[in-house]
Amino acid sequence: MKRARQKVGVENEVPQMTQKSKKQKTCSYGSVFGESDLHTSMDWGSLPHHVVLHIFQFLPLVDRARASSVCRRWNEVFHIPDLWRRFEFELSQPATSYLKSTHPDLIQQIIKRHADHLQYVSFKVDSSTEAAEAACDILSQLVNCSIKTLGLISTAKPSFMNVSKAHFASALTVVFVNSKSLSSVKIDDTPLDDPSLKVLVANNSDTLKLLKMSSCPHVSPAGILCVADQCHGLKELALNYYILSDELLLALSSEKHVDLEHLRIDVVSENPGQVEFHTIKKQSWDALVKHSPKVNIVMYFFLYEEEFDAFFREETPVTHLYFGRAVSKAMLGRIGLNCPRLIELVVCANGLQPLDDELIRIAEHCKNLTAMGLGECEVTCRGFIEFVKMCGGRLTQLSIMEEVLIPDNDYSLERLHLEVSKHLGRMWFPDMMPTW
Repeated sequence: MKRARQKVGVENEVPQMTQKSKKQKTCSYGSVFGESDLHTSMDWGSLPHHVVLHIFQFLPLVDRARASSVCRRWNEVFHIPDLWRRFEFELSQPATSYLKSTHPDLIQQIIKRHADHLQYVSFKVDSSTEAAEAACDILSQLVNCSIKTLGLISTAKPSFMNVSKAHFASALTVVFVNSKSLSSVKIDDTPLDDPSLKVLVANNSDTLKLLKMSSCPHVSPAGILCVADQCHGLKELALNYYILSDELLLALSSEKHVDLEHLRIDVVSENPGQVEFHTIKKQSWDALVKHSPKVNIVMYFFLYEEEFDAFFREETPVTHLYFGRAVSKAMLGRIGLNCPRLIELVVCANGLQPLDDELIRIAEHCKNLTAMGLGECEVTCRGFIEFVKMCGGRLTQLSIMEEVLIPDNDYSLERLHLEVSKHLGRMWFPDMMPTW
């Protein structure tokens, strides 16, 4: 391919070729299959559209764009709508980012020729404000779109938060108003606000099934309550705890609302003692579970120990718990008593006090527990084996660092893995806790 013809996505005429170059562009099936008596050869440029289309579907975007410059036929395949239903824009400052930015010429071709073909779209930006603003500029031009899923992803610090709220809201409004069939919106760490949510609901209330909007400080409980009241098909919701309320849970539990499948709640505090967390009533949790008995309630905690007071004093139907900072023995004891639906528990840190009693209490009361991860904690070998014995083979994932386990008079580390393996029904060794 000549260098002068490597421009991305340019429509070209079929090049004039010499007899020698024609031979170089043919493929001898005899050489491929080892059949010396097969003399049939084929010009790659004459492959049927559906074959080229199938090949293009496996090519990275850059290679696909370069291949489109080979001939007119391949360029036509390059623009077939099926290839543009799913697209990820990558936007970055090349000098400071590992991302390979989508070529500007290609972006303009997409906006011009394929905006109405885009259905599953995401924007991946680096930490620069320029990348986030470029993403908003593209969104603002998608006036003919019919997008079904939209994701805005910050790969480092949340750069969308540096964009002016007016610019961000204006760009989103274009997509919210013109799509009218959005089913999934993932816009964490953005300046999304209540008026933008109202536009989303007004135009997509019949289709919206997933809304993920953690760390959106301009959204109020009233904004998310509007979503719950009008998007009766909503099945997945992710938000910060400060937006969660008794009114919201009751709205999600109304007869007109479908069963909620996933509710993710991020409980975050940056400065210890700066946030006073409210309590959700047991009656509100009960109403949600009664309406949606199979709902997964996932809670991520990034709190300091003194900030846990408002949680798990009453029965809470949480199913998945992740503690990203140190959590006290008292809190783990409450979980054992008041979280009967618990399926998965991950504790990244606790301190230097053995958690034997707390783990045994969790094993006794949390009959659905199937996954456990312990990081910087301590538990005696005897206590750990007792926990595993009580849970039995239902523990499908058990990730414990060797440093967590304290040898005692009954069990050494060498004997421990044999005993645990016996009760789990499979070979087990201590290992590093995975990224959850």
